[in-house]
Amino acid sequence: LLLNLPSNLINGKTKEFLFSPNDSASDIAKHVYDNWPMDWEEEQVSSPNILRLIYQGRFLHGNVTLGALKLPFGKTTVMHLVARETLPEPNSQGQRNREKTGESNCCVIL
Repeated sequence: LLLNLPSNLINGKTKEFLFSPNDSASDIAKHVYDNWPMDWEEEQVSSPNILRLIYQGRFLHGNVTLGALKLPFGKTTVMHLVARETLPEPNSQGQRNREKTGESNCCVIL
C-alpha cells in the first residue's frame, strides 16, 4: 500500500511511503520518524510517539493496521500526519462529528 502523507507540520509538503497491510499506525509513525524527509528537517519532532495519523478525518490509534481499514490495494491512500501528544477520546471525537453533521460517519476531504 502506498501512503501519501501530507504533513500538517509543513505547509504543502508531502512524502510517499510504501507499507504493508500488516503495518499499524504506530509502525508507520516510527518508520516516518526513522526516515524523516530531508525537506521536512525544520519540522523534525523529538519522538515517533507524538506522530499521529489521520484518515478520513479520524485519528488512528497505534494498534490499527492498514489492513483493518480495508484500503484499496494498489492505489495511493492519503493520510495526514500531525504532531500531537495525546489522541482525543474515541467517543468524544465521534460525538463532535455527529453534532456537526447529524450523521455518525463523517469524513474530511482535503
